[in-house]
Amino acid sequence: MVNRDIRFSLWLDFVERDYLKNEFGELLERGVVNGATSNPAIFSNAIITSPAYKEQLELLNGLTPKEKYEALAIEDIRTAAKLLRPLYDDGNDGFISIEVDPFLANDSKGTYEEGRRLFKEIGEPNVMIKVPATQAGFEAMTALMGDGISINATLVFSQKQATQCFKAMNRGIAKCEADSTCRLSAVISVFVSRFDRALDSELEASGIDPAKTGIYNAAKIYNMIEANDVPNIKTLFASTGVKGDTLPANYYISGLLAPHAVNTAPLSTIEAHLKSGEDKVILPIDDAVLNGYFINLKDNGFDMEDISKTLLNEGLVQFEEAFTQMLESLED
Repeated sequence: MVNRDIRFSLWLDFVERDYLKNEFGELLERGVVNGATSNPAIFSNAIITSPAYKEQLELLNGLTPKEKYEALAIEDIRTAAKLLRPLYDDGNDGFISIEVDPFLANDSKGTYEEGRRLFKEIGEPNVMIKVPATQAGFEAMTALMGDGISINATLVFSQKQATQCFKAMNRGIAKCEADSTCRLSAVISVFVSRFDRALDSELEASGIDPAKTGIYNAAKIYNMIEANDVPNIKTLFASTGVKGDTLPANYYISGLLAPHAVNTAPLSTIEAHLKSGEDKVILPIDDAVLNGYFINLKDNGFDMEDISKTLLNEGLVQFEEAFTQMLESLED
């Protein structure tokens, strides 16, 4: 559940038209979540598998696949934004994120122009434009926030990426505040479980406890962000679903409960967390503990910087592939 006492937020990592029109409102009324996120893979699965888009698609004949996708996505994001607007107006998050075309990850100008256009076309203030944490992405983040557009920096794996996101966001906030009175928020989305899925078998072979790397890496980034004390920039813990049955389904929520933070998770993970009743605040974890863990990894031949780069590249490719699959499904 959302915990306003410690400013812990829970966002649903899922968008699908029928769900938005029905169950999502009930979830909001129960105070279970106070935001939502989407990504190319989520939209690909929704558009390809759900019949809810058939009627609108029949009206979009003659458009390019990307134009069709944007028309569908914009309607869904606008619907979600309107449902979340009372939370936003109350200062209780209320954001929904939409990601720019993943093929623009290395194009700062293209990312900025598409992000600005999507925000304008959706026409709701509580929309975050999701931008990958690449070098081009950092430049686009500054430019978009300078225009008064809130940002969700995605595919963050390393502290170096998080630091660059933070600096880019601060530059954007300063520009916006200098030019006008603006209300801005930003989240730095740290991907968690992918570290453990990639490393656990090797760690166990080295005598190192599994299922800690993702949480400890996220905890270290959280400490950095909180140490800078910028109220409208928060850590968001992403990629928090569990694969398989070796860990509790809510492992990456209960293990990252923290003040001034967001956790975005699939519906099944959120339901498992509600059922668990776990609400103990876990973060912050002392930097000495975190540093000791990563020194041990390095001593055993695990280079976190290289691992982070590999996971970033894999994430970029995964979103490109999902986006391509979806566009192919929308061809006349």
